[in-house]
Parts: sequence; C-alpha cells; structure tokens
Amino acid sequence: MQDEDRQETGTPQELDLATRLSSEHHQSLKLWLRMLSCTVRIENEIRSRLRAGFGITLPRFDLMAQLERHPEGLRMGELSRRMMVTGGNITGITDQLEREGLVERVPDPQDKRAFAVRLTAAGQAAFGAMAGVHEGWVEELLGHVAPQDKERLIALLSAMKAGLDERGGA
Repeated sequence: MQDEDRQETGTPQELDLATRLSSEHHQSLKLWLRMLSCTVRIENEIRSRLRAGFGITLPRFDLMAQLERHPEGLRMGELSRRMMVTGGNITGITDQLEREGLVERVPDPQDKRAFAVRLTAAGQAAFGAMAGVHEGWVEELLGHVAPQDKERLIALLSAMKAGLDERGGA
C-alpha cells in the first residue's frame, strides 16, 4: 500500500494507544499517545470523507492546499519538505493531479532548469469547493470542544512546537 493510501484500521478503542498505559508510564508518553490517537481518528475521518465526497485522497488534497497558499507555485523539493513525504511521493501525486488538469508544471522563475508546480484554474475551483466543506468537517469533529478550551489547546501546542523547534526537532 502506498503512503498516500495508508489508513489505520481497528476500533476507536484499539486506535487509542493511551488506553494501554498504566499509572507507571511517564506523563509525557501518555500525552504523546493521547495526541496521536486524536490525530489518527480525525485524520481517518477526513480521509474517508474526502474519498466519499470528492474522490480524492488526503495527500492529494494536502498538496493542493499547499499550492493554494502559493499561487506562484512551489518546487517539488519544497512540496516534499512542507508535506514531510519523499520526493517520489510528491512526484506521483503531482503526476496524477496533472493528468486530471488540476496542477501544472511551469519553469521556475528563479532557476530556468527547475520546475514549479501550481494549481490550474480548474484546480483552484476544485480546491475551493473542497476546502469549504473540509473546514466544515473539521469544525464538526472539534465542535464539542469549548472555544476557550480550543484557545488554551492552541496556546499549549504552540508552546510545545516552539520548544521542539528550539531543540531542532523535525
């Protein structure tokens, strides 16, 4: 199975790795596994809805989201870095989206030997339709969390990310 089609299977209880821990485990490990189980469950639901609603995979949607933020286009290496996947995966996803007329490769203005990838007009329209629905799904999935708790979680996770960035974390 390709990375693009990777999907976790199992019941929500089986996917919640934090439930396997005892009071003897470190609090950091408990936190990590709780964050991971929440992320996996949300990602799997979004992945499923994107397939059912739009016939698109999450990695293809993510690549289009990166390009939507950079209308001038991004080089393949930059897409790979931003999406944290191999260049081969980016090439495969880009090839599929290009065949569908959603992205195009264009000469990079900074280096005429290189290419950038950007959304076509059809890609911009398709992504625009998907993005609004996607945002609604995320709001639905996290709607049970009170607004003040969301703000607190954002602040805490931002501090965690800053600490990882200081350590030179991936």
